[in-house]
Amino acid sequence: MQIFRPGADTIATMVLASLGVIPILSVGLAYQLAGSPYVTAQNVTRDQPVPFSHEHHVAGLGLDCRYCHTSVETASFAGLPPTETCMTCHSQLWTNAPMLAPVRTSLADHRPIVWQRVNRLPDYVYFDHSIHVAKGVGCSTCHGPVDQMKLTRQAAPLTMSWCLDCHRDPAKALRPRDAIFNTEWQPPADHDRLAREMMAAYHIRTDHLTDCSICHR
Repeated sequence: MQIFRPGADTIATMVLASLGVIPILSVGLAYQLAGSPYVTAQNVTRDQPVPFSHEHHVAGLGLDCRYCHTSVETASFAGLPPTETCMTCHSQLWTNAPMLAPVRTSLADHRPIVWQRVNRLPDYVYFDHSIHVAKGVGCSTCHGPVDQMKLTRQAAPLTMSWCLDCHRDPAKALRPRDAIFNTEWQPPADHDRLAREMMAAYHIRTDHLTDCSICHR
């Protein structure tokens, strides 16, 4: 008497194979999900109390990054402008614009505007803006084409692997010192040669840049 059907061997083989394949697929799916925009928030535009446009202020008016982000060259954080900086212009321009009401209220109440952080790093990650600027990394290298952003978004994934790619080969991210804050700068045709010269000029060594203590302190 036949206990199993003719296809039982095939079914058993598929079940056993799936027991080995499913865990591997699950790990791969989890890895892909961890690096996806759903988790990293890449290209996410956050609601702000004032719809500030970098496109208008940077590309349109030609404001330098340092006019608002005053500590980017000297501190670990870039800094956000106080309301008084905004009112330098807006006490004369668009003085009754409804969208700027939070700015006027902030000045009148002596309370800073509560902006939503766009580029977020975990608390266990140490990042210093000043050292990156000092070593020739331009703003748009990490923050993307901010001069084209009507509303600011996170341009890069900011994952550990993304940071390590640059720390292993920083030459591709370097630019001349006078181009660091130039959002329209493009690498020249001889950038490979120029990058080697800048690696030496900025005194950049890669033998320690992937040490854990560089970012985790």
